[in-house]
Amino acid sequence: MATLIPALNQCLGRMQAGEKRFARRLEEKLEDDYLLWYDVPVGATGHHPDFIVLHPRRGILVLEVKDWRREAIQAFDKAGATLLTSNGPRRVANPFEQARVYAQDIETLLARDPALTHVGGGFQGKLSLPWSYGVVLSNITRRQFDEGKLGEVLPAHRVLCKDEMTEEFPPEAFQQRLWAMFPWQRERPLTLPQIDRIRWHIFPELRLGGTQLDLFAEPDAEATLPDLLHIMDLQQEQLARSLGEGHRVIHGVAGSGKTMILGFRCLQLARVLRRPVLVLCFNRALAAWLEQTMAARGLEHQVRVRNFHAWCREQLVHFQAGLPPEGLAPGDYAEQLAQRVIRATDRGLIPRGQYGAVLVDEGHDFKPEWLKLVAQMVSPETNSLLVLYDDAQSIYRRERFSFRSVGIQAQGRTTILRLNYRNTAEILRFAAAFAKDVLQPEDADEDGIPLVLPQTAGRQGPPPRLVSLPSLREEADYVAGHLRQLHTEGFRWSDMALLYRSSEVGEAATQRLAHAGVPFQWVGKHTRQSPLDARQDSVKVLTVHASKGLEFPVVAIPGLGRPHSRAESPKEEARLLYVAMTRAMERLVVTQAQAAAPHPLATAR
Repeated sequence: MATLIPALNQCLGRMQAGEKRFARRLEEKLEDDYLLWYDVPVGATGHHPDFIVLHPRRGILVLEVKDWRREAIQAFDKAGATLLTSNGPRRVANPFEQARVYAQDIETLLARDPALTHVGGGFQGKLSLPWSYGVVLSNITRRQFDEGKLGEVLPAHRVLCKDEMTEEFPPEAFQQRLWAMFPWQRERPLTLPQIDRIRWHIFPELRLGGTQLDLFAEPDAEATLPDLLHIMDLQQEQLARSLGEGHRVIHGVAGSGKTMILGFRCLQLARVLRRPVLVLCFNRALAAWLEQTMAARGLEHQVRVRNFHAWCREQLVHFQAGLPPEGLAPGDYAEQLAQRVIRATDRGLIPRGQYGAVLVDEGHDFKPEWLKLVAQMVSPETNSLLVLYDDAQSIYRRERFSFRSVGIQAQGRTTILRLNYRNTAEILRFAAAFAKDVLQPEDADEDGIPLVLPQTAGRQGPPPRLVSLPSLREEADYVAGHLRQLHTEGFRWSDMALLYRSSEVGEAATQRLAHAGVPFQWVGKHTRQSPLDARQDSVKVLTVHASKGLEFPVVAIPGLGRPHSRAESPKEEARLLYVAMTRAMERLVVTQAQAAAPHPLATAR
């Protein structure tokens, strides 16, 4: 069965009757290695072909579908057709010429890539994969086509007729009709990297940079072409394009692209919704980074990104519902903010349905009553709610619950992403070994919250380092020197993060970074620390908790096993370490002091 993007059930509401029938025939009569796109824009042209069909051996085919009836066609020439409608004659474009222009747009995009063109010979520089275009006449039979002499305008071999797209029409004959539209056939099938390059050119909105900050960077026609990390995979693309109305939940392992899909969804929603879009997360640093990425695309007025408790405070101030008293401990104050918003919403002081859509990143950090509150903030007109979840990364003690119990109606609209693209296989194995007693998969029904084990995408890299040193100061010096060395090897300072568990380690690390001349930004809430500025070329120094949802090519974690005032159980500490280690995309170094008590899980490696 061919893969249609977006999924058919998400296209039906905007498809014409003939497009629906044709989409079903494509799915039914083509094999698994066919890729299909419906009504997806090509490049920066703004053109929306009805269907694009891609096959590794056959090539690319652009098809326009028309529901015209033979008796409605009054005149037809190369420029267009005159159709008899209930409102009188109407002049429309020739669909064959439309398809030709769209196909040539694609050919122009792809021919810029040397990896997709012929090398040497008489076809030097020409596209090395076949491309073509045609028309589907969903309400005109082949006999009607011939008797009406439509072949004088539409080449007969470039047209698929009504009786050639029925359920009974043999799949082999159906495919033959499609591929008779091509002038030649490729000898060798396209490779998976070549297919990714094709998608990278045709659909620039799928492009990714090397780091999170580049997620929403404007596509650069001269940019280095991507490897596996630089474009959404097919599952991610289909999911991102298929997120329709209603409540939806995505369970995804660390590094599976959840935040990337959230960003893509924000771009889509900002184009079509009149009401604002709200993005909520628990982590302040993640909220700051998301806010910067939205601003970089000019979406700051349409998409509002907030840390959950900052949003609660805004609600209480704006609707004059009363802030908590001063003098409370930070944790108590934050809890009071949430509870006051919940009570004010229940009493009608704070209105429900304020937003056209609400998206929750790192939903596993939210308490059930917070999610219940958030679900009420979605406008009933759109009912658009997206929750991203990974229970393996939950580092705050939250009780188990079902989504149904908090008003999230996602039955039949949940997706699991298991493939980890962020980390190399070596880093993922290393992190999983430290947390092996935590990452035990738990069964759950569709409405429950499963613990999903990650699967590596197969990226390889240097093994992580675990280094023991005599003191914390020597650990910090080693880390500073290691980061300086990586900088000389080509890593930017902003590619690096130093994550710490206790304030003692953070103090020592920042002192030694400063002594070594390493530029850094200490991210946090204290006066000596600052909000995350992802645009600053500096090493980011964060607590493990603050790093959640973020990623960096290089991560250093000093102070492993060092006792601190807020130590959790060994199991919870292992979960924290897993979160910290899986922030690293390419390089990971972990240090521990020989004088300190060894970490109880250090032997797990």
